[in-house]
Amino acid sequence: MKRIMQLEQAPRGAAPAPRPPGFALWALGFRPFYLLASAFAALSIALWALQSTGLLPHPYLPGPLWHAHEMVFGFTLAVVVGFLFTAGRNWAGQDTPSGAGLMALAALWLAARVLLLTPWAWAAAVANVAFPLLSAWALFQALRRGKNQRNYFFAALLVVMALGAGLVHAERLGFSPLPGWAGIQVALDVVLFMMAVMGGRVIPMFTNNGVPGVKAVRHPRVEQGALGTLLALLAADALGLSGVAVFAIAAAAALLHGARLLLWQPLLTRRVPLVWALHAAYLWIPLHLALRAATALDLLPSTFATHALTVGAIGGLTIAMMTRTARGHTGRALRADRFDVACYALVLAAGAVRVGLPLLWPALYVHALWCSAALWSAGFGLYAVRYWSALTRARLDGKAG
Repeated sequence: MKRIMQLEQAPRGAAPAPRPPGFALWALGFRPFYLLASAFAALSIALWALQSTGLLPHPYLPGPLWHAHEMVFGFTLAVVVGFLFTAGRNWAGQDTPSGAGLMALAALWLAARVLLLTPWAWAAAVANVAFPLLSAWALFQALRRGKNQRNYFFAALLVVMALGAGLVHAERLGFSPLPGWAGIQVALDVVLFMMAVMGGRVIPMFTNNGVPGVKAVRHPRVEQGALGTLLALLAADALGLSGVAVFAIAAAAALLHGARLLLWQPLLTRRVPLVWALHAAYLWIPLHLALRAATALDLLPSTFATHALTVGAIGGLTIAMMTRTARGHTGRALRADRFDVACYALVLAAGAVRVGLPLLWPALYVHALWCSAALWSAGFGLYAVRYWSALTRARLDGKAG
């Protein structure tokens, strides 16, 4: 935990240092991948609309499958890799990709996005599977050099993400009888587990350090149960289980993650946006799991659970962590400004509209979809514009990274 805090240290109380010269986009993983992910998050909704109306011809992955694939293996994976490269350097005390190596990985990610809009199926498949595999290898090498076995599993989870992508493309290329959507679901389960692990590590710590008088706690049994049920859910999806078995796992997970969040005292964080944004986003995890349990019994369509995870939890946690880590790693104060708060509000509102409105008023489904898309694009677009300078220029404190 001390290493995570050292990673984020920024000057407090003193006047900001003059902005140092220099282009620093390729200095550390969070810089290009946060910028690419936020810009892509804002633009991909427009691309989806163009594709669905036929204005983008010969798409390799048409319609909803493209949208789901890019939400997971485009936007989310970029944020995950940027975060892991940045945190991994601190965990291991070793360099993660920077300079030409980081530039090559970013170019591969970008090529994968473009190729999916072309008829070049094999090239698209190779690029989309290669990116998480190469990222896993780069992260593992840094962890291995630093003898940081505790975090090896993050590299393994990136490999599972690659397998999920491979399943999508194998089905499209006619090499697998398994549905490509299974690869999407497994990848979402992996991302959910990653968020739960990192949330458990940092949210209580950030809460205690950032909100005077609050004592967020981690109960060992609750922690084990919360993470264990997510692994059980991942195994159930990988095995193709459904019905009562999935209901039991998801319901237990929802209760445990709800209890976990309550132990972190979320209601006491409302005066500190940089902290409450994390709590508000994490709330979507037990909500997703409860909706997943209802879906398993055919009480609700799966779209509610899926979008509670993707728009609510993934969107909310990524925007909260992207602002916090970008501030800390560029030498800025760990204090959210009005633009950061606007980003949080827009993205969290996108989740509430996308899930809540059609759940309460099904006739407003189409209106909810487009309203949510506009809120989502505005939130991440604002982040990209606001943090462009911070992510592309050297740290204010003159440190490396």
